Amino acid sequence: MSLKKIIFIGLATLNITITLAQASKNNSDFWNNVRFGGSIGLGFTNNGFNGSIAPSAIYQFNDKFASGASLSFNYAKFDNDKLLAYGGSVLSLYNPLPQIQLSAEFEQLRINRTITTPTINIEDNYWLPAFFIGAGYSNRNVTFGLRYDVLYDDTKSIYGNALMPFVRVYF
Repeated sequence: MSLKKIIFIGLATLNITITLAQASKNNSDFWNNVRFGGSIGLGFTNNGFNGSIAPSAIYQFNDKFASGASLSFNYAKFDNDKLLAYGGSVLSLYNPLPQIQLSAEFEQLRINRTITTPTINIEDNYWLPAFFIGAGYSNRNVTFGLRYDVLYDDTKSIYGNALMPFVRVYF
């Protein structure tokens, strides 16, 4: 993925966030609209496992739209591959109906990868972008759903595949 594409995706996400924020109601009490929580993710394949935790804070602009930032910590093991990743993301959440949540999230991770076989030991460290589009069922504080990484690269990604279930909780 080229740097131009990554910058474009990041700027597009920021532009959408700012546009929707300006269209939302004006509320002078900032902290009453901040919600804390995050998400957990698990991915399984026939040869491995991926787990993630991402604490975050979002600003609830109105009943339908929220946006915020998140930290991310991931661990994965596939056959002889071990991956540890950390980074951050910006996310936007949209509820067209109270029970349906759509999401977009741009994530940038630092990957520390180790491949161990009986004859070789390879260490690789690199930055990896991910752009998730997701949908889920939501009640007031919890959302269960699936997200898809449109930038998925099966040779470098820490995720087992491009489609990943998630649980988000905000208070």
